[in-house]
Amino acid sequence: MTGNQESDDLVAAELIERIRQHDQTAFVAFIDLRQPQLLAFIGKRLSEQLRTKIEPRDIFQELSVSCLGSFNDVDFAGRDPFRWLCQQAERRIIDAHRHHFGAQKRAAGREVGIHGSGSSGDDAGIENYLAASMTSPSAAFSRGQKEFYLAEAMEQLPDDAREALKLRYLQGLPSKEIAEKIGKSDAATRVLLSRALKRLQEMLAENVAFQTLLAQGKPAK
Repeated sequence: MTGNQESDDLVAAELIERIRQHDQTAFVAFIDLRQPQLLAFIGKRLSEQLRTKIEPRDIFQELSVSCLGSFNDVDFAGRDPFRWLCQQAERRIIDAHRHHFGAQKRAAGREVGIHGSGSSGDDAGIENYLAASMTSPSAAFSRGQKEFYLAEAMEQLPDDAREALKLRYLQGLPSKEIAEKIGKSDAATRVLLSRALKRLQEMLAENVAFQTLLAQGKPAK
């Protein structure tokens, strides 16, 4: 074991203790520390077919945002954060494969939710509406009512959060490049994206008209 690895392991152990005390900043630092291992884990599990559509770093970026978004809902007592991150990475890979190669297309009207620890991969996801709504409420209205309500919710976000979401989901930039453009650190940018997505979910959950549209679009059981 090298000196650097021993040092990283000591830092990781300290971060894990803070994570178990619900310290989100420590969780961000832990993801950054274990980024090489997570990228290697993801790379080994991406099929050649899926590699034609997506890269390991793309999965890592989505993993970071989604796991930060669900951090407060996870009990890390007695749980290895790295193993949990690997489990979430596997789910993201499965979701990506279904998205690109699934025989059945996901219904556009299913319930909107941010991919988190409980994601099944069958939800449409707020992310799927963002690119279609990121102009103005009036322009989004011409495409559909769901996009209109999402655009309205976007207008209620702080400027930096709205800009970060546009750069991520409209231009497809990774969080590191977004951070450079908005003058924040990569870790702070990922937290900003996660919180912005969560706030959108909360606002849309309170929007009766939006929820009615979703209910109308759900298939009968």
